[in-house]
Amino acid sequence: MAVPTQAATAKFGEDEKKVSKNILGKTVVSKTGKRFGEVGDIVYETSSGELIHIVLRNTTPYADKMELEKSKEGATLIPFSAVIALGDFVVVAEEDIV
Repeated sequence: MAVPTQAATAKFGEDEKKVSKNILGKTVVSKTGKRFGEVGDIVYETSSGELIHIVLRNTTPYADKMELEKSKEGATLIPFSAVIALGDFVVVAEEDIV
């Protein structure tokens, strides 16, 4: 497993737009390697560009058991504030999402 090296950002500038496109489809894991699913989409505040949530797709049974926040459509959400690293994987701090 490769170690992510790029820290997450909180605003949508030009570089962040590129980063956001690059993380679509990446596997979301905890610091300990537990898998949550894949990045299906990103929710952000249009006026400020602040990143709000990662929308998961192909959630794992582990993520399904966690009672994570859901969108109106029923998709599983992870707060973007829980993202601690971006690289081959999107790494989240599990303690920040429950």
